[in-house]
Amino acid sequence: MIAEVKRRSPSKGDLAADLDPAELAGRYESGGAACLSVLTDEDFFGGSAADLQAARAACSLPVLRKDFTVCLADVFEARLMGADCVLLIVAALSDVELQTFHRAAVGVGLDVLVEVHDEAELDRALAVGATLVGVNQRDLVTFEVDTARAVRMARAIPDGVLKVAESGIRGRHDALTLRDAGYDGLLVGETLVRAPDAAQAVKELMP
Repeated sequence: MIAEVKRRSPSKGDLAADLDPAELAGRYESGGAACLSVLTDEDFFGGSAADLQAARAACSLPVLRKDFTVCLADVFEARLMGADCVLLIVAALSDVELQTFHRAAVGVGLDVLVEVHDEAELDRALAVGATLVGVNQRDLVTFEVDTARAVRMARAIPDGVLKVAESGIRGRHDALTLRDAGYDGLLVGETLVRAPDAAQAVKELMP
């Protein structure tokens, strides 16, 4: 379980605009989450580097910086702010950028979650040596969630590559469906952020 610290989203607006990232991180850890994802984009998600640093200081979990990585400076900035992992979205990058950013991240000791939406993007991710692949169930244009596509995509990801299902995971049924499809991890934001008890919500989603 990768539990997300997320104040708002483009598709749903404010989720928990006044959340305390340190408190939420502690609740996620007590619920059994294995990792944190913290939004640092301000314009679309209301996040910040301060959110990541506060969450990181409040628990022992590794932290993914969830943001739009569009230049080398973003990669190095993730390391400097205390992240353990950086996100690369294949749809937003050229092949050269994907290769350059992936190599740079690994070079400074970051893990890299490479996000894909379809088989063509998966091929591009594997071509740069991705060992941690996230399949985003949500279409970036329509914001619709397609679990059937995520299930299909799991079969295309080779053994030895960690598979993470992202976005639109609403409850235990979704979690079990994705686990049975072969995913090693789930990245969950809105469902956890809006839950009355974040720790219990993590426990209930754990397959």
